[in-house]
Amino acid sequence: MSMLDSKKRILISQPAPTAGSPYTDLVNKYGLDIDFIPFFKVEPVSLNDFRSQRVNILDYTAIVFSSRTAIDSFFNLAKKMRVTIPETMKYFCQSEAIALYLQKYIVYRKRKIFFGNGTSASLIDCIGAKHKNEKFLISCTDSLRGDVKAMFTNAKYNFGSAILVRTVCSDIKQNVDLSKYGMVVFYSPSDVKSLFQNFPEFTQKDLLLATYGKGTAKAAKDASLAIEIEAPTPESPSIAAALSNYFSK
Repeated sequence: MSMLDSKKRILISQPAPTAGSPYTDLVNKYGLDIDFIPFFKVEPVSLNDFRSQRVNILDYTAIVFSSRTAIDSFFNLAKKMRVTIPETMKYFCQSEAIALYLQKYIVYRKRKIFFGNGTSASLIDCIGAKHKNEKFLISCTDSLRGDVKAMFTNAKYNFGSAILVRTVCSDIKQNVDLSKYGMVVFYSPSDVKSLFQNFPEFTQKDLLLATYGKGTAKAAKDASLAIEIEAPTPESPSIAAALSNYFSK
């Protein structure tokens, strides 16, 4: 197997995508062999963990969500605490898919729901001047949501935050042989954490690494890992685009 061919065996630390994935085109176009194995999972926090944060939901007039798991956790915690969410509550979601998920808990057409285009920065855009005077509660994970909080600070919004979900490293030691791959793709700092938790003696050697997001790249560099591909960039706004650019050369 040539060096180029060995690079084409890729492990992506994400759940397998549904139909219509851009990775399907990459497999067909460049002959890639791609496996999808999540390196961590996200779970709601317990009621005791939430209470220890001393957050009063009713102090806020708007909630910021970046995942469906956070929505599940928020409404389940409110139910357990017998907190009735007021009709006036506004919801700001990172994407339309997350916003639509709110229908599981509320009557969508009667609430004030706003969504961005999938990026953290788009949350600021959909808040704009019209909603800047709300008091926002940012739903966080225990691993990383500092980018959103930094943006809200820069915009001078009145906000607080609460950890609603936590990341748990998946046990992948038994079903992942890293030596079979030429490249691994990480989407989160939690992927880097899981790598070393599962493989404490890991050394990178010739394994190539691709990362998505500044936080992921920083975590990899802090762990002394060399990065071959970083996204997003103007030329490669997604990992799929980055891989396409890489293998087209």
